Amino acid sequence: MNKKGLLHIYCGDGKGKTTAALGLGLRAAGNGMNVLIIQFLKGTHTSELETLKLIPNIKVIRCDRNYGFTFSMTEKDKAEITECHNKMLETAEKSNADLIILDEFCAAYKCGLLDREKAERLVLERSENTEMVLTGRQPHEKFTSAADYISEIHAVKHPYTQGISARKGIEY
Repeated sequence: MNKKGLLHIYCGDGKGKTTAALGLGLRAAGNGMNVLIIQFLKGTHTSELETLKLIPNIKVIRCDRNYGFTFSMTEKDKAEITECHNKMLETAEKSNADLIILDEFCAAYKCGLLDREKAERLVLERSENTEMVLTGRQPHEKFTSAADYISEIHAVKHPYTQGISARKGIEY
């Protein structure tokens, strides 16, 4: 059996990157693996958190407040969220999880809302046995060149363009 941990990237402008990553997390947990999910740039409550809390070998870490979209953050907000993100990176570095999901990692990295050197070390020098997933738009070439899987999700049609707001249980 191959125990080498591989690097997955779910990227693109379509809906479903986090959903795909969480699906992989559920599959891994169902097989007895320990899963660590770190959510960057997310602080609002989302419905999947209720189910994930019920699964003993899945741990979710996120910032304790919603900072909003990056374009609307103040300098104080950016400093606070960067501090939170760096603490989450440290948690991931110390983790012995079989699968680590870094949700919205690509955006946090691109916007400089985390320590990039620490982030690169975590992803590119991870334990040989750690499976890792990155999600988000426009992943950096450093990560795409190192990835074993890249799934690009394209928005072909989305209800938002028809004026339909995000719906509880479906989009959040």
